Amino acid sequence: MAERKTTKKAAVKETEPKKETTTKRVCGRKAASTLVLSAENAGFKAGDVYQALAANGEALTVKEIAKQANITEEETLIGMGWLFKEGKIVSSDNKVTLA
Repeated sequence: MAERKTTKKAAVKETEPKKETTTKRVCGRKAASTLVLSAENAGFKAGDVYQALAANGEALTVKEIAKQANITEEETLIGMGWLFKEGKIVSSDNKVTLA
């Protein structure tokens, strides 16, 4: 009988390229989140705006209110609309203060 030589092939391992994970940013901001419009949500945002104005004690811009209340500027505007309708806040020189 003839002997057979056995040869081992080196296992070729295919490597997948590494996938890069990126966070989508829009104009240097986080990706936009969904804003839920409801009477309940508007009321909560109004409370956030009111508390920020009450804590500060002086007139603030929309951007300053949003930063202090830790909500977006859009949510700030929703809350301000609620408070304007109720007569709780007044505006002068692009700043808002409690009435």
